[in-house]
Amino acid sequence: MESIKKIVSECGLKHVAIIMDGNRRWAKEHNLPSMVGHKKGVDALKKTMRACDDFGIKYLTVYAFSTENWNRKPEEVAFLMDLLGETLKNELKEMHENNVVISFIGDTAKLSEKLQNILKNAVETTKNNTGVNLQIAFNYGARAEIVKAVQDIVNSGEKNITEDLISKHLYTSSIPDPDLLIRTGGEMRVSNYLLWQIAYSEFVVIPDFWPEFDKEKLENCIKEFAQRNRRWGG
Repeated sequence: MESIKKIVSECGLKHVAIIMDGNRRWAKEHNLPSMVGHKKGVDALKKTMRACDDFGIKYLTVYAFSTENWNRKPEEVAFLMDLLGETLKNELKEMHENNVVISFIGDTAKLSEKLQNILKNAVETTKNNTGVNLQIAFNYGARAEIVKAVQDIVNSGEKNITEDLISKHLYTSSIPDPDLLIRTGGEMRVSNYLLWQIAYSEFVVIPDFWPEFDKEKLENCIKEFAQRNRRWGG
């Protein structure tokens, strides 16, 4: 444990972002309904949060529901909405006791009033914690995020447009950019995720589906990250 914590500290790894891909493919491979895959994905997220805490990683951002996911079958969309709400209600006490800070990035105003209230309660309950910062990207799309930022800047009347100004108007304004982006499931694309923020992130793509992700796999991704030479364009 101490060795991986030392690696995290020495390589300056503060923020891990994850595209949690493969729930449905995992379920299909096991001849199970896709909903079972999504539930197993929640278990994988819990393991990953605990691992981040053990390893000394301060920020974890996960892609839970994209703006494009509304195009899925209505029953699956409804299930994912219910799954987020039920997970937060069932796990909030434990996450709060474990000092987790919960926040959400995305257009949550389009969610049901019931779900919005559950999200707000999770944020309010954990806002003063000092442990792992968990950012859940829900109804999130990077292009929509950038468009909103530009609209907000135009409406503010600001004329001196800089990178810092745009960053301050993004959902992630209070979060450092990801150092490491992990994608499970083997797909080689970023899927409209944190397009501005991952400009200099290191990518690690693994073939394992998200329900199979665990502490050991996160450790392997971190070790690969630690071997990278981050030149920042220089």
